[in-house]
Amino acid sequence: MENKKKVEELQKRAEEAQMGGGEQAIAKQKAMGKLTARERILLLVDEGSFHEYDLFVEHDVRDFGMQSKKLAGDGVIIGTGTVYGSPIAIFAQDFTVAGGSLGSMHARKITKIMDYALRMRMPLVGINDSGGARIQEGVNSLAGYGEIFFRNTLNSGVIPQISVILGPCAGGAVYSPALTDFVFVVENISKMFITGPEVIKTVLGEEISMEELGGARVHSEVTGNAHFFAKNENECFDQIKKLITFIPWHNQRKALAFDPAEPKAEYKIDNIVPEDPTKPYDVRNVIRAVVDDSDFFEIQELWAANIVIGFGRLNGETVGFVANQPMVMAGVLDCDSADKAARFIRYCDAFNIPIVTFEDLPGYLPGVDQEHAGVIRHGAKMLYAYSEATVPKITIILRKAYGGGYIAMNSRHLRADFVFAWPHAEIAVMGPEGAANIIFKKEITEAEDPNEMRKLKVAEYREKFANPYVAASKGYIDSVIKPQDTRKFLLHALKVSISKNAQMPPRKHGIPPF
Repeated sequence: MENKKKVEELQKRAEEAQMGGGEQAIAKQKAMGKLTARERILLLVDEGSFHEYDLFVEHDVRDFGMQSKKLAGDGVIIGTGTVYGSPIAIFAQDFTVAGGSLGSMHARKITKIMDYALRMRMPLVGINDSGGARIQEGVNSLAGYGEIFFRNTLNSGVIPQISVILGPCAGGAVYSPALTDFVFVVENISKMFITGPEVIKTVLGEEISMEELGGARVHSEVTGNAHFFAKNENECFDQIKKLITFIPWHNQRKALAFDPAEPKAEYKIDNIVPEDPTKPYDVRNVIRAVVDDSDFFEIQELWAANIVIGFGRLNGETVGFVANQPMVMAGVLDCDSADKAARFIRYCDAFNIPIVTFEDLPGYLPGVDQEHAGVIRHGAKMLYAYSEATVPKITIILRKAYGGGYIAMNSRHLRADFVFAWPHAEIAVMGPEGAANIIFKKEITEAEDPNEMRKLKVAEYREKFANPYVAASKGYIDSVIKPQDTRKFLLHALKVSISKNAQMPPRKHGIPPF
């Protein structure tokens, strides 16, 4: 009988703790169009797989009347579960409990599950919905953030770290998501900023809404802080689950292999890229024409769209894709696109994901704005990332490969393992039009019809120099291939490089141009 009473007491305590901030607080959360922390976890994991830890943890603050306040779970839920049968670690801040504010025990729960994730080598998903540091706990709250940031850095490149912003994430709290691998945001719900609208109004006298300052669209389109944008929470968790199918559980294993599948018949690679080198096209369709089932999972679709990054599969295995996008700014490289690509390349390398590069660019974006924004430093990040990567690296030159851009897009000179080019690819120091104007300036200006002479010289330069056979004759390109053979060459290149073993010089670490 005594044991039964204790079990009943346990059940009662658990039910009370699982109610978070209570019915009124939950109703308020729902009124804001938000799910509760517990609902979010259950939406992500396989049914019946979630096991919660530290449910009965309470704060130990005695100042400011806090001794009389019971905060269920101290405002955060932690535990482990499975997604498609594989384990993950999760924490979800509970906004219904003291606004999800972070205190000492709250932080200790988060760092505990972070330590579990690292020790057990499984992905970590953090759901952020918090008003920030708990003021009543003073410097202890700041110490808690510091402990979290340290673990984010320690876990980086060892286990995947995924941040989901489903409410406010302000002040120092934003640096934890910034240190993780992927950040997910939801329209009208996600808010990220260092200083809020009230502070900006007080200090600068400027009025700005929270959405304009750090809403989901701002971080998806303008800042690049977010990697995935969703219209609602259900779509967001579907995105997370799809991402998890593409990435390894930790850096000592490969991503889960799927059954191979042919690309869909609607994507005919021969018809995607126009013969006219000045006409744009959607490079994502080239990727879809070669990947299994034409399934390409794009990352940071809305930011720096002149370069495309994302995951697909070849023969069932995950591959990372980096591709210039001629539909946007002719596919040039600039500060943002170089940052975007470099970070993704380093992620793929850290987690043993081969990299395929589709190249079609006229070079770096010219202009005073770019020079002053530090395009030299930003562009160097991409050079560094490709050079440092030791996973299999394959490049396909589709059309243009001019100047420094040719080198930056995983050229043989940065130790690409295989470089292939389509027959109409143009590889040169600069475009035929600009080169002809310089090399044949005298002939053009002295001709009876300068325009006609310019056309002739452009054609002459293109025929003699801007073609793949010059680079092929130097061994910089392994093969000039037919477009319809692209998938076949990629599959073979990945097959023969499966046991690649590239060693870097011994060192503590390199010094990238951060």
